[in-house]
Amino acid sequence: MFENPSYLKMLKISLPSVSKNAVTCIGNSKLLNLKPTALFCSVKCPGDLILKTYDLVLEYRKIGVAVIGGFHSPMEKECLNILLKGTQPIFLCPARSITSMRIRPEWKQAVGRGNLIILSPFPEDTLRVTTKTALERNRFVGRLAEQIFISYAAPGGRMERLCKEWIAAGKTVLTFDSQYNTNLFTLGAEVV
Repeated sequence: MFENPSYLKMLKISLPSVSKNAVTCIGNSKLLNLKPTALFCSVKCPGDLILKTYDLVLEYRKIGVAVIGGFHSPMEKECLNILLKGTQPIFLCPARSITSMRIRPEWKQAVGRGNLIILSPFPEDTLRVTTKTALERNRFVGRLAEQIFISYAAPGGRMERLCKEWIAAGKTVLTFDSQYNTNLFTLGAEVV
């Protein structure tokens, strides 16, 4: 299935409400009927929030919450590793085209089980992750998500600015009740 590049072409879908381009996907397209929770965290995350995030993601896995993300920052990558050990739906959105992307063995297994879909709104010639594509990807994830969970957003950083955009657009943004997230509560985030 993954050795045949035409497989990707057969799975181009149109989601005009979330992307101006056709969205390429690998995996179970029926998962697109679900309303996932987005998961984000800035690159650097305070230690006590790391532990709380592990606990929350384990709970999401246990109760079957559909989770969407780019899973790019170190904390997000760890969350993906935890989620891949479960059977709940996962939406993985790299900040590049997936047409020629190498699919990791653990991703192939989850795709084979039917609980992972890999989505990309990027054209085939977007082969590298950049700051710009990561921002576009995060906006794409935010549009697909029913609600957005942010473990931590560095004050003044890109994640904090996106949080402001999402709240202004009417999205529910959740975070932990912590002194480290005062900036998010000031913007209108709610306690998870």
